[in-house]
Amino acid sequence: MTIKRFLIHLALMAAFVILIFLGVLLWLKIYTNHGQKLELPDYKNIHIAKASEDAKDKSFELIVSDSLYKVGVPGGQILSQNPIAGSLVKENRKVYVDISRYNATVNKLGDLPMMYGREYNSVKRSLEHLEINSKVLRYRHDISEPDHILEVWYDGQMVDGKNGRKGNTEIKTGGTLEFVLSNKQGGQTDIPNLVCRRLSAVKWLLSTNRLKLGNVEKRGAIELSKLDSTFVVSQFPPFQDSLKIDQGSSINIVVQTGIPDNCR
Repeated sequence: MTIKRFLIHLALMAAFVILIFLGVLLWLKIYTNHGQKLELPDYKNIHIAKASEDAKDKSFELIVSDSLYKVGVPGGQILSQNPIAGSLVKENRKVYVDISRYNATVNKLGDLPMMYGREYNSVKRSLEHLEINSKVLRYRHDISEPDHILEVWYDGQMVDGKNGRKGNTEIKTGGTLEFVLSNKQGGQTDIPNLVCRRLSAVKWLLSTNRLKLGNVEKRGAIELSKLDSTFVVSQFPPFQDSLKIDQGSSINIVVQTGIPDNCR
């Protein structure tokens, strides 16, 4: 065998050994990485198209499980992901994401919780879950408990109140409902006619009209124990048809033991 042929055989053997060595290294790398867990990136606040490309490069698959409308958030943006960012997962893992909608969802007023007559904060919490905003438009005197809903307004129109609700009104997600609420303060009532009535009846009448008993002037000697049996001779402010007084105001009276002459 010539030296030239020997060198050729030697080179071929060396090349074969190198190929075997490289093959073993590649196999070891594949075997070592098989089943290895990868850290999941954070895809929140990234557009679904861009996130999907990145996930594909990293051997993940993004699947949209739900879409929600968020005021001020561009459509197609990832809102949440499962598993969460930083989780260790295997290759080809499916990652479920919720994304933002491009257009606002619409709610029929008739599908919303009952509002008229209910306590405002309770209704406000229910609407927050639907991402509908609430705002107090004004307060109005009413005999009901304070902060209960008397009227509901949307886009300048009353849509719910004592005469019923406009059930087909469309309320956009992110929209604002405005409320007129009850308030026991600041109302007015007619001035009652107290003359010729017993003091016991006057106290009840003033209470039902949310008025107070002011100064009680006694005409003649009257025992304290018999005061409720006395009759009203005059009052101030005086009774007058259609004349109103602020609730919480006081009315002063003059009383005597017998029925006034003008009451007989």
